[in-house]
Amino acid sequence: MHRQIKAVLLSLLLVGLISGISFASGGGHEVASGVLLKDFLYRIFNFAFVIAILVYFLAKPIKKGLAGRREEIKETLAEAKRIKEEAEAKFSEYDRKLAQATEEIAKISDSIRREGELEKIKIIESAKLMAAKIEQEAGNAAELEVAKARTELQREAVQLAVGIAEELLKKNFTKEDDTRLIDEYMQKVGELH
Repeated sequence: MHRQIKAVLLSLLLVGLISGISFASGGGHEVASGVLLKDFLYRIFNFAFVIAILVYFLAKPIKKGLAGRREEIKETLAEAKRIKEEAEAKFSEYDRKLAQATEEIAKISDSIRREGELEKIKIIESAKLMAAKIEQEAGNAAELEVAKARTELQREAVQLAVGIAEELLKKNFTKEDDTRLIDEYMQKVGELH
């Protein structure tokens, strides 16, 4: 930093001297050329002196301010880097969680689909069993009804046959047949004892 300040001061002094020389070499003012050069050099010396004093008194505060600003920028950059790393870490964590959630959703969807298929198969099997049971019960009920109807028909046939036999017996059965049947019955009972 000191080198830069010295270089600037030296450059200003050199510019002032060259300007003074070129001003002095200009012809036309014979009387005042020495006075003008002296005045010009005096002004350059004054300007350089003021610059030197300003540099001497302001160099340290400017350096401190710039150093402080530099540190502040470093801290801000470090903080920004830390925040960026945290954000990237959170992003990768959320991305990982999103991928896991997507996988889990796919697994749950597959599980639900499989359970639905199994439930469908169970319902179909249950319906088939129930249909077979209903069909068997209907067959049994039909057989029972047929058996009842057959029994009822047989009973009615027997009653009808008995009724017809009674009528036939009443018409064709005589007193002699009655006596003969009683004798036969008695004889058979006697043989049994």
